[in-house]
Amino acid sequence: MTYSRIVGTGRYLPERIMTNADLEKIVDTSDEWIRTRTGVERRHVCAEDQTTSDMCIEAAKVAIEDAGISVSEIDMVITGTTTPDLIFPNISTIIQHKLGIPACTAFSLEAACTGFIYALTTADKFIKAGEVKCALVMGAECITKLVDWSDRNTCVLFGDGAGAVILKPSEEPGIISCHLGADGQYKDLLYYPVGASKDLATAGTAGAKIMMSGNEVFKVAVKTLGKIAMETLDDAGVSKEELDWLVPHQANIRIIQAMAKRLDMPMEKVIVTVQDHGNTSAASVPMALDVGIRDGRLKRGQLILMEAFGGGFTWGSVLMRL
Repeated sequence: MTYSRIVGTGRYLPERIMTNADLEKIVDTSDEWIRTRTGVERRHVCAEDQTTSDMCIEAAKVAIEDAGISVSEIDMVITGTTTPDLIFPNISTIIQHKLGIPACTAFSLEAACTGFIYALTTADKFIKAGEVKCALVMGAECITKLVDWSDRNTCVLFGDGAGAVILKPSEEPGIISCHLGADGQYKDLLYYPVGASKDLATAGTAGAKIMMSGNEVFKVAVKTLGKIAMETLDDAGVSKEELDWLVPHQANIRIIQAMAKRLDMPMEKVIVTVQDHGNTSAASVPMALDVGIRDGRLKRGQLILMEAFGGGFTWGSVLMRL
């Protein structure tokens, strides 16, 4: 049986750092309020002329070098994002061209904060089917460009960044089990009110901002993530006790802690980056994965569960052996 396996990772964060102290100067909030409710201490904010593809390219270069491959080997490019450079062409074709990757399958998908998990699951299926030999999979956002900096309920949460992985076939188990889900009935709890076919002229105005019902999102997220995590483990015949690490979406510290509790995992076995990155949406999981690998906590052979939850609502989890 052919498996897919992550053989290289990379991340990129914009140079500008906005701390909670910086936010105190522009909105009615405090460092203590933000930290106790979200866990965020600082976040990276992309430059005005910086695009999502710019960040993806830098993250991809690191992942490609880490994997020890050349761009000529890549035969699929998938990007999960809610903030593409343009409506079309899709962002993966832009990244493909700028990196010098030969003509291949290249597309993007939008599943909000679950974007990377959806993209990774898709690439895994192509590799297992024998149709792809080397995939570049990314999750990235310039989400602060959608933020209303006068809305203290949302502006304190988000940050920008990009994460990338290289996925290749393997005879040994890499990605073991993937589970995805979505339920559109929750659309009004977390959304952005502007799109290509709806109110596009209002984009960038005060009326266009991230809309979120925080308490309701929390309740559904914890319940749903707990359920899909157990479904993923059960499908693979793996118990909670066998897990080495949890690499969760970095939405806020309370959701992360609740997930760890449901899996009976101590926080010492959870990769937490929300304090430094904020909620980077689709970039969250691949960047956290890269952090854990590069600081030596995540090691080859360990059993890792990645999971995410986003607007839609969408959700997903991936169980893998690194």
